[in-house]
Amino acid sequence: LRRPLCNRIASLLPPHEIRYLSHPLSSSCPQAKRTKKNKYIQPYQIKMATGLFSLSAGMDMADMAWEVKCREEDMKQRALENERRAIDDARRCVDEKAQQLKALSHQAALIAGFSMIVLVEIQIPNDLNPGLLVTFGCATAGVVSLMLIAMLNGTYILVAILRYDCVKRETPFSDFWRKRCESDWQLALKAFGLGVPLFLCVLGIVGWVVFWDHESGRIYAAALVSSIALVTLMFWFAHTDRKWGHFLMSPEAKLHNPNAA
Repeated sequence: LRRPLCNRIASLLPPHEIRYLSHPLSSSCPQAKRTKKNKYIQPYQIKMATGLFSLSAGMDMADMAWEVKCREEDMKQRALENERRAIDDARRCVDEKAQQLKALSHQAALIAGFSMIVLVEIQIPNDLNPGLLVTFGCATAGVVSLMLIAMLNGTYILVAILRYDCVKRETPFSDFWRKRCESDWQLALKAFGLGVPLFLCVLGIVGWVVFWDHESGRIYAAALVSSIALVTLMFWFAHTDRKWGHFLMSPEAKLHNPNAA
């Protein structure tokens, strides 16, 4: 804005008199002297130049005030966006943990239900070997207990993190999870990791209990069921638990891309 005003002032005065406008205009200043053409700066030109300079200074101050106001509004908007981003990050973390807890709790409840049905609904022969009967009862009860521990811990942790205030965030969610939930989460994972192979052992024992009264093919049928359960158990320890057990138990474990630079 200042450049057009200066150009306007320059258009009102003769070219050889523009240099006198940088000083106060009065009759005692050099501007009042005669020029080479014996002319004086006209009074209306002095007033107009003074007014234009005052207007230019006032508009410069208005521009400065406007820039300050825009900067303050921009800072407020950035602070608001940062706050919204922090809230979204906290909610995203809560949702991720909630999905993990739901998955673990549902699977644990499913296996516990299967084991409980087997324990209640199975027809136990009267002449069943006492050792086999005790082993079957203990293994089934162990599966139900371990899966209940995993399910209940996962459910309680889920309720706790859903009560976390993502807006106020008195403590960061990562600290809240590490201090209050991490130990129970690892306990739930350990109980689930022990319950799965024990459930396979129950599957191997069930074959002997169910086919006990069949004298002709009892050994072959029970041995086949136990073999399948044993193969699955070996696959669990050799691949699944070996690959993912430590990764899920360690809170510092992260995915690594070997191809990344």
